[in-house]
Amino acid sequence: MSFFVESSGSREFKLVPPGNHLARLYRIVDLGTQERRYEADVKFQRQVMLGWEIHSEDEAGEPTVTEDGVPMAIFKNYTLSWNEAATLRKDLQAWRGKPWTDAEAKRFDLKNILGQWCLLNVVHKVGRQGDKTFANVAGIGPVPSFLKQKGLPAGHNELQLFRLGEPDWELYETFSKGLKAKIESSPEFQSLKRSGDAPEATKSKFDDIDQDIPF
Repeated sequence: MSFFVESSGSREFKLVPPGNHLARLYRIVDLGTQERRYEADVKFQRQVMLGWEIHSEDEAGEPTVTEDGVPMAIFKNYTLSWNEAATLRKDLQAWRGKPWTDAEAKRFDLKNILGQWCLLNVVHKVGRQGDKTFANVAGIGPVPSFLKQKGLPAGHNELQLFRLGEPDWELYETFSKGLKAKIESSPEFQSLKRSGDAPEATKSKFDDIDQDIPF
């Protein structure tokens, strides 16, 4: 299954530490069309979420794992656009470390980045309300050759690709409540719901690749 982009009472979560981290992309999720507000400006944009598992250490030399001992994860939402100014296109070009070919500049299959390793630059930022701190992906780069020569660790998570055009509802049921709610707010999901293509369990809850870069 391909995913093309074209021109035109909960416990407190640990934050991924700031700095550069070895990471593996394991999740691509189609979020559908989302409303974005900035002051009086309102836009509706198709979005996609990328998710990485982190394989590194913090400043104290401790592994970046959750309380359960598994690799921490970090996510970034992008507008699903492939024009020259799009953040998604810029980030992926910085990751692969070389310009796109003419064909790739017109159409690129996001499936190609699943399972790929990179270096993520993570920064911490205080939210608008001033009461929460968030870990954000500020930059993506290729893995240096000396790290590859040492050998990359084994990936932890299964590779996940979710598209509203060809939804894998079994995978969908593994998503968090917040992620489901975001997807379910999209008109694409609502269309599936009206047509009866969304699973009954989801309807009832609605209301409340191992290869080197370049890709």
